[in-house]
Amino acid sequence: MPTYDYRCNACGHEFELFQSMSEAHKRKCPDCSKLKLERLIGTGAAVIFKGSGFYQTDYLTESYEISTKADKKAKTDAKSDKKSDTKSDKKTETKSETKKPDSKKPDAKPKKN
Repeated sequence: MPTYDYRCNACGHEFELFQSMSEAHKRKCPDCSKLKLERLIGTGAAVIFKGSGFYQTDYLTESYEISTKADKKAKTDAKSDKKSDTKSDKKTETKSETKKPDSKKPDAKPKKN
């Protein structure tokens, strides 16, 4: 059952009414009781399914989807920046660790069998 918008031409009162499609139009204004009520023609509303299995996020606007994609791209860019930073850190560490050992240090003692 759809929700219809009504407006009174006498007092300007606007309201929504939930009624069957086969039900007759209302003519009497609930505020001023004059017979100047008209049903407004609107663009309609999106269908909203109630109950388990239906989610409001299933019917998102295009602007929301665009901002979500932008957020995902920003996160992947940030991850790639972190990976490149850690790679450069590892390279600098390995260069300092690859120094030749001093020849003055004695070799390891052989194991006894």
